Amino acid sequence: MRLCSLLILAACVSGCGQTPAYGPTEHHGGRYLGIGVYPVSDLWQHLAASHGGTDPHAARLEDDTQVIVVVDSNSGEIRQCGNMSGHCIGMNPWAAALGQGRAAPVALDAHQADLDREARENSAATNAAVEDVSARATRSRRR
Repeated sequence: MRLCSLLILAACVSGCGQTPAYGPTEHHGGRYLGIGVYPVSDLWQHLAASHGGTDPHAARLEDDTQVIVVVDSNSGEIRQCGNMSGHCIGMNPWAAALGQGRAAPVALDAHQADLDREARENSAATNAAVEDVSARATRSRRR
Protein backbone atom coordinates (compact mmCIF):
# COMPACT_ATOMS: atom_id res chain seq x y z
CA MET A 1 0.00 0.00 0.00
CA ARG A 2 2.86 2.31 0.87
CA LEU A 3 4.53 1.65 -2.50
CA CYS A 4 1.28 2.44 -4.32
CA SER A 5 0.97 5.75 -2.46
CA LEU A 6 4.55 6.68 -3.37
CA LEU A 7 3.93 5.88 -7.04
CA ILE A 8 0.80 8.05 -7.14
CA LEU A 9 2.64 10.91 -5.41
CA ALA A 10 5.57 10.61 -7.84
CA ALA A 11 3.22 10.66 -10.84
CA CYS A 12 1.47 13.79 -9.58
CA VAL A 13 4.69 15.65 -8.79
CA SER A 14 6.31 14.75 -12.11
CA GLY A 15 3.67 16.82 -13.96
CA CYS A 16 4.43 19.99 -11.99
CA GLY A 17 6.13 22.77 -13.89
CA GLN A 18 5.44 21.35 -17.33
CA THR A 19 3.77 23.62 -19.86
CA PRO A 20 0.98 22.35 -22.07
CA ALA A 21 1.64 21.86 -25.77
CA TYR A 22 -0.85 24.64 -26.55
CA GLY A 23 -2.12 27.18 -24.08
CA PRO A 24 -4.86 29.78 -24.45
CA THR A 25 -2.38 32.67 -24.32
CA GLU A 26 -0.08 31.26 -26.98
CA HIS A 27 -0.51 32.03 -30.67
CA HIS A 28 0.59 29.39 -33.15
CA GLY A 29 0.34 29.31 -36.90
CA GLY A 30 0.98 32.87 -37.99
CA ARG A 31 -1.09 35.81 -39.00
CA TYR A 32 -4.20 34.13 -40.49
CA LEU A 33 -6.61 32.28 -38.22
CA GLY A 34 -9.15 29.80 -39.53
CA ILE A 35 -12.83 30.57 -39.05
CA GLY A 36 -14.16 27.56 -40.92
CA VAL A 37 -14.65 25.61 -44.12
CA TYR A 38 -18.09 25.74 -45.71
CA PRO A 39 -19.75 24.23 -48.78
CA VAL A 40 -20.11 26.71 -51.64
CA SER A 41 -23.55 28.06 -52.41
CA ASP A 42 -24.95 28.63 -55.87
CA LEU A 43 -24.07 32.31 -55.59
CA TRP A 44 -20.34 31.54 -55.45
CA GLN A 45 -20.34 30.65 -59.15
CA HIS A 46 -22.09 33.94 -59.93
CA LEU A 47 -19.41 36.25 -58.55
CA ALA A 48 -19.02 39.03 -61.11
CA ALA A 49 -15.41 39.90 -60.30
CA SER A 50 -13.78 36.52 -60.81
CA HIS A 51 -10.26 36.18 -62.15
CA GLY A 52 -10.50 34.64 -65.59
CA GLY A 53 -6.94 33.52 -66.16
CA THR A 54 -5.48 32.31 -69.43
CA ASP A 55 -4.68 28.72 -68.49
CA PRO A 56 -7.53 26.50 -69.73
CA HIS A 57 -6.56 23.84 -67.18
CA ALA A 58 -6.72 26.18 -64.17
CA ALA A 59 -9.61 25.68 -61.78
CA ARG A 60 -12.49 28.14 -62.04
CA LEU A 61 -15.17 29.24 -59.57
CA GLU A 62 -17.50 26.43 -60.67
CA ASP A 63 -14.80 23.92 -59.67
CA ASP A 64 -14.81 25.05 -56.03
CA THR A 65 -16.63 22.74 -53.63
CA GLN A 66 -15.59 24.42 -50.39
CA VAL A 67 -14.99 27.99 -49.24
CA ILE A 68 -12.21 28.47 -46.70
CA VAL A 69 -12.80 31.43 -44.39
CA VAL A 70 -9.92 33.05 -42.47
CA VAL A 71 -9.34 36.23 -40.51
CA ASP A 72 -6.18 38.32 -40.68
CA SER A 73 -5.21 38.73 -37.03
CA ASN A 74 -3.32 41.96 -37.79
CA SER A 75 -5.98 43.90 -39.68
CA GLY A 76 -9.25 42.10 -38.88
CA GLU A 77 -9.92 41.48 -42.59
CA ILE A 78 -12.02 38.39 -43.26
CA ARG A 79 -11.39 36.44 -46.47
CA GLN A 80 -13.36 33.70 -48.19
CA CYS A 81 -11.35 31.67 -50.68
CA GLY A 82 -12.38 28.88 -53.04
CA ASN A 83 -10.62 25.60 -52.35
CA MET A 84 -9.76 24.86 -56.00
CA SER A 85 -9.76 28.22 -57.81
CA GLY A 86 -8.01 30.11 -55.04
CA HIS A 87 -10.30 33.07 -55.78
CA CYS A 88 -10.73 35.18 -52.65
CA ILE A 89 -13.16 37.87 -51.62
CA GLY A 90 -12.80 39.86 -48.44
CA MET A 91 -14.30 42.35 -46.09
CA ASN A 92 -12.84 44.40 -43.31
CA PRO A 93 -15.32 45.43 -40.65
CA TRP A 94 -12.58 47.54 -39.05
CA ALA A 95 -11.84 49.67 -42.14
CA ALA A 96 -14.33 52.39 -41.20
CA ALA A 97 -16.20 53.53 -38.13
CA LEU A 98 -19.56 51.92 -37.52
CA GLY A 99 -22.52 53.98 -38.68
CA GLN A 100 -25.37 55.20 -36.53
CA GLY A 101 -27.42 52.33 -35.13
CA ARG A 102 -24.61 49.81 -35.70
CA ALA A 103 -22.76 50.19 -32.39
CA ALA A 104 -23.90 48.41 -29.23
CA PRO A 105 -26.35 48.82 -27.66
CA VAL A 106 -28.41 48.87 -30.84
CA ALA A 107 -32.03 49.99 -31.08
CA LEU A 108 -34.55 47.15 -31.50
CA ASP A 109 -38.12 47.30 -32.73
CA ALA A 110 -38.91 44.31 -30.47
CA HIS A 111 -37.09 42.57 -27.62
CA GLN A 112 -36.60 38.80 -27.40
CA ALA A 113 -39.15 38.56 -24.59
CA ASP A 114 -41.73 40.25 -26.83
CA LEU A 115 -41.00 37.82 -29.66
CA ASP A 116 -41.20 34.83 -27.32
CA ARG A 117 -44.54 36.04 -25.91
CA GLU A 118 -45.91 36.57 -29.43
CA ALA A 119 -44.79 33.09 -30.48
CA ARG A 120 -46.49 31.55 -27.43
CA GLU A 121 -49.70 33.48 -28.17
CA ASN A 122 -49.65 32.43 -31.83
CA SER A 123 -49.02 28.83 -30.82
CA ALA A 124 -51.88 28.89 -28.32
CA ALA A 125 -54.23 30.41 -30.92
CA THR A 126 -53.20 27.79 -33.49
CA ASN A 127 -53.72 24.97 -30.97
CA ALA A 128 -57.17 26.33 -30.05
CA ALA A 129 -58.14 26.53 -33.72
CA VAL A 130 -56.98 22.96 -34.33
CA GLU A 131 -58.94 21.73 -31.31
CA ASP A 132 -62.03 23.61 -32.52
CA VAL A 133 -61.78 22.04 -35.99
CA SER A 134 -61.31 18.59 -34.44
CA ALA A 135 -64.34 19.06 -32.21
CA ARG A 136 -66.51 20.15 -35.16
CA ALA A 137 -65.32 17.18 -37.21
CA THR A 138 -66.18 14.81 -34.36
CA ARG A 139 -69.67 16.32 -33.99
CA SER A 140 -70.38 16.09 -37.73
CA ARG A 141 -69.41 12.40 -37.75
CA ARG A 142 -71.84 11.69 -34.92
CA ARG A 143 -74.81 13.11 -36.85
